[in-house]
Amino acid sequence: MNQYNSEKKIPVGVLGATGMVGQRFVSLLADHPWFELSVVAASSRSAGQSYRDAVEGRWSLNTPIPENIGNLKVYEVEADMGKIADQIDFAFSAMSLDKSKVREVEDRYAEMDIPVVSANSAHRWTEDVPMIIPEINPHHVELIDIQRKNRNWGKGCIAVKPNCSIQSYVPVLEALKSFGLEKVIVSTYQAISGAGKTFKSWPEMEDNVIPFIGGEEKKSEDEPMKIWGEIKNSKLVLAEKPIISATCIRVPVTDGHMATVNVELRKNPAKEELIDTIKQFQNPIESLHLPSSPEAFMTYFEEDDRPQTALDRDLGRGMGIGVGRLREDPVLGWKFVALSHNTLRGAAGGAVLVAELLMEKGYITQ
Repeated sequence: MNQYNSEKKIPVGVLGATGMVGQRFVSLLADHPWFELSVVAASSRSAGQSYRDAVEGRWSLNTPIPENIGNLKVYEVEADMGKIADQIDFAFSAMSLDKSKVREVEDRYAEMDIPVVSANSAHRWTEDVPMIIPEINPHHVELIDIQRKNRNWGKGCIAVKPNCSIQSYVPVLEALKSFGLEKVIVSTYQAISGAGKTFKSWPEMEDNVIPFIGGEEKKSEDEPMKIWGEIKNSKLVLAEKPIISATCIRVPVTDGHMATVNVELRKNPAKEELIDTIKQFQNPIESLHLPSSPEAFMTYFEEDDRPQTALDRDLGRGMGIGVGRLREDPVLGWKFVALSHNTLRGAAGGAVLVAELLMEKGYITQ
């Protein structure tokens, strides 16, 4: 049941609001139809300043700092926790801290009856914390009931969105699951914003490719297994297939993660059947009409040279997935190319969509 009262927006805070993902949250929430950005919080280095002053010289987006946010006072994430909790009904987490510290801080907010939707990876493998791509595993919100019971939390909870590297290809694999996914080889070509960088702050990336991103390949191989897991006897049992082998490469692109994917299927469908399955994918949250949902979750391109990063990363306001070049593969059977916007679908936008889903399902209330 939708808990949203259209006459009053729900007050929300962003923890880690001055970093690159935090800035995306600020931009997305500045004029959100359901949420009112009431609190911005960061480290002690920024605390006490106006948000505009705190991000001066490091605002990374092409759009200006939202006028209604620029004058907000920046709070300190930990020291001002009580003051922050008094002003908001839930929080987004974009903190760049040690993972154990992130878990501690997110837990403390949840203990104070503040639901936390996190773009950080710290809680992704916590057993009772759902890791959600809303169009794929919206039913995993049920883990919050288990989480609250396990921890004796009232209104508080924690939900996370998965790593940005998997957002482009996992939706396509989800569409192809009915043909029996056995093996997947994926190579991702990831934008520098995924490292929180711009070309100004990382000039070494110009005219350069780095064939390693720390920890990214394991996330790309393992996180889909949690997303495809099943809740049994109040626990999430991880999926066992497909077997995924990933290579993750940093490329000189501002935004947008591209993936080339080779798949082995148990069944032997025709090419047209596979493409039709992608085009006709049944989005399980389409009927909810969530504000951040793209009109089309996946767009299949018939052209040989699409999707392209510069042309297609902003599909559906950066929340859509581009797919193309599905063709036969002499090794595994089939291969395709996919693309997603890493700081929108893959980070802040994906987390906002998760929050909208939680609100629609009654886990975030006014």
